[in-house]
Amino acid sequence: MPKELHILIVEDVSADAELMEYELQNAGIVFLAKRVETEETYLMELTTFSPDVILSDYALPAFDGAAAFRLALDRVPDTPFIFVTGALGEEMAIDLLKQGATDYVLKNRLSRLPIAVSRALREARERKERKRAEEILRRSEAYLAEAQRLSHTGSWARNPKTGEDIYQSDELIRMYGYDPQDGNPTHNQLLERIHPEDRDRVKAASDQAFLEKTDANVEFRLMLPDGTVKHIHEVAHVVLNADGEIAEVLATNVDVTERKHAEEQIRKQEEELRQVLDFALQAVAVVKPDGRRLYANRGTLDYYGLTLEEWRSISDRLVFLHPDDRERNMREVLSKLSSGVPFEYEGRLRRKDGKYRWFLLRYNPVRDEQGSITRWYIAGTDIEDRKQAEKRLQHENIALREEIDKASMFEEIVGASPALKAVLERVVKVAPTDSGVFITGETGTGKELIARAIHKRSQRSSRPFVSVSCAAIPAALIASELFGHEKGAFTGALQRRLGRFELAEGGTIFLDEIGEIPNEIQIALLRVLQEHEFERVGGNQAIRANVRVIAATNRDLKAAIKAGTFRSDLFFRLNVFPLEVPALRERKEDIPILVEYFIDRYASRSGKKIRGIDKKTQDLFQSYPWPGNVRELQNVIERSIILCETETFSVDESWLVRESRQSQPASQPLSEALVTHEKEIIEAALTESRGRVSGPTGAAAKLGIPPTTLESKIKSLNINKHRFKLT
Repeated sequence: MPKELHILIVEDVSADAELMEYELQNAGIVFLAKRVETEETYLMELTTFSPDVILSDYALPAFDGAAAFRLALDRVPDTPFIFVTGALGEEMAIDLLKQGATDYVLKNRLSRLPIAVSRALREARERKERKRAEEILRRSEAYLAEAQRLSHTGSWARNPKTGEDIYQSDELIRMYGYDPQDGNPTHNQLLERIHPEDRDRVKAASDQAFLEKTDANVEFRLMLPDGTVKHIHEVAHVVLNADGEIAEVLATNVDVTERKHAEEQIRKQEEELRQVLDFALQAVAVVKPDGRRLYANRGTLDYYGLTLEEWRSISDRLVFLHPDDRERNMREVLSKLSSGVPFEYEGRLRRKDGKYRWFLLRYNPVRDEQGSITRWYIAGTDIEDRKQAEKRLQHENIALREEIDKASMFEEIVGASPALKAVLERVVKVAPTDSGVFITGETGTGKELIARAIHKRSQRSSRPFVSVSCAAIPAALIASELFGHEKGAFTGALQRRLGRFELAEGGTIFLDEIGEIPNEIQIALLRVLQEHEFERVGGNQAIRANVRVIAATNRDLKAAIKAGTFRSDLFFRLNVFPLEVPALRERKEDIPILVEYFIDRYASRSGKKIRGIDKKTQDLFQSYPWPGNVRELQNVIERSIILCETETFSVDESWLVRESRQSQPASQPLSEALVTHEKEIIEAALTESRGRVSGPTGAAAKLGIPPTTLESKIKSLNINKHRFKLT
C-alpha cells in the first residue's frame, strides 16, 4: 500500500485548495492534506504535521508565500516547496527557484501539479541520498568534489528562444566527453554525441515537451569519440512564465550506465534462472502477499495446461484444489501465511486432464529491508506415488492385522473346536463392555491368554494390562503388592511404592489364582470392586481406582466358601460374567492344530527342520488325557524338539505315562473331601511335618497347595499348628 503523504497547503481560498487536492487524488496520490492561511498556524503545522511537501500561494492576506518559503527554508529545508499561484512573474519564479523553491505551478495549469509533486518528492529523496553521501565525505573538500563527480549527475538550463544552453554543469560536460576547461560545448555539439539510433527519439521527446509545455523523461545513449557508450537518463522540466509560455527548460542528466549494465546482467541471470526452473522437476510459483500471481515455471504451467498470462489472470486461489481439501486449506494455509514463517502443506491439485494428484507445497517468504514480506516462493513436489504407497501400506497393515488376529485366534489361542469357539464368542461379547470377568478352568488351559484377549478388544486396550499371580506372593506382602505402600509403612519400606492397581490405572488388572488371597486382603479387594477406591499400606488417603478386574482360578471357590476360606460377597462381585475355559481333553480336535503350531515355533527357535509327525505319536497325543492341558502339551513338544535328531517328530511314550501319574494334583484329595475331611487331612500333614507349613518338607508341599492357602485354612479351621511341633 502506498505511503500516505502529508501535504501542507498554504492558501486562503478553500476552493483553490480543494482543486489542488482534486488533481492529486485523480493522479492516484495517497495523501493527508492540511490547509493554513496564517503565519501562526503555518509555523505550528511545520512542527506537528511534519509535511512531506508544501504547496503555497504567493499572495496571501495575512502573509505572503515568499515569507512562508523563507520560514520553510529555515525550519524544514529538506521539504519540497512548490508555489501554486495565479500570478507569478517569470523572473520572480526563477529567483525563487534559485533560492531553493522546488517548483511552481500556475493555478490555471493544475494538471501539472501531480507531476510536479511526484518529481519534487523524488528529487527530495535524491537530495537526501546525496546529502547523506556528502555528510560522510564532508571532512574533505576533495572528497566532496570526488563524490559529486562520482554521482554522474549533470544539469543544464536552456533558452527556448535561442535553443542554446544558458547553463551546463562541469559533470554534464565531462559526461558528454568534453573538458570543462575548454568551455561549454554548443547544443549541437551535445546532440552530435547522442547515439545515431537514439537522436530522433530524443528530438521527438523534446519537441513534444515544447509543444505540450510538459516535462520530458527520456533515456538515450551517448556515443563518444573513443567508442565508449554511455546510458543517460534525462529529466527535463519546462518553466512557464505568467503568460503560460515556456520561459526556460531545466534538465538533469544522470549517467546510468552502471545501472543499465547491472540490469542487463540481472536480466540475463533471471533468464538463466527461469530456464533452470523451467527444466526443474518441481512446480515453482511466486505470488504476492495478497495472493496476486507473479511467476510460474514451465512445469507448473504444463501441469495446469495454461499460459503464464492465463495463470496470472486467475483470481480464485482455491480453483485448482480438490473440493475436499479447500476447507482445510483455508484453515491451515491462511493462518500460516499471516504468521509469516516458512511452512509446508499437503494437498491435491487438479491437472489439465481433470485428475487430481497429491503435492507437498513448501512456502518460503521473501522480505525487504524493513522486514515486510514482498512475495512468497512456493515449491511443489509431486507426492502422488508416495501417498498411494502409504494408502496401500495402510490397507496392507489392516489386512495383515486382521490376518494375524484370524491366524492367532485371539492372541495365540490356537484351535477351532466348538468348545473353544463358544468361549471365544463370549469373549467377543464381553470384551467391549467394562464388566468384570471370572475365568475358571484347570491349570494350563490358557486363562491368562483369555484375559489378554478380553483386554485387547476392550476400550481400555491402549492402557496397561497388569497380571498378578496371587499364589506367588507371600501373604505378608500381597497387600503391598496390590495396593502399594507408603514410606515407613513397615520395616524395609524405604520409599513410597505404587501397587499393581495404580499401575493398571485406566487399564485391566488380571488376578490369577484369586482363591489364594488371604481373608484380610479379600476385604480390601471387595472395597475396590464396590467403592472403586483403596488405601496404600501405611496410608490414610483413599485412592480412586479406574480399573477393570478380571479374575481366574482353578479351584472350586463354592467349596472354599462353605469351608470359610473365601468370602461369598467377594465371589459374587467377581462372578459378573463367568467364563469356563475347556480342558484340552474336551477339545481333542484342536490337538493336531496345537501340535503343528508348537512344532513350528520351537523348531524355528532351535534352527531345526521338521517335515512330518510320527503316526504313533499322533495317536498317542489323541488318546492321552492331558491332565496338564495345553501347557503340558507345549512342554512335551519343546522337550521333544530339543532331543529330536531327525526330520520326523516323535515323543517318548514314557514321558506321558510318567507325567500322567505325576500330574494328578496333590490337592485332589483335599478338593474332593474339602467339606468333611479337610481338617483331618491338614492335621495329618502338620503331624507329619511337625507343624512346619512352608519349605520342601512342610505340610503345604505334602498337600500340594501354596503355603499362603494353607495358612488361611489353618486360621479359618481354628487349628493350632504349634501343638504339632511337640509330637
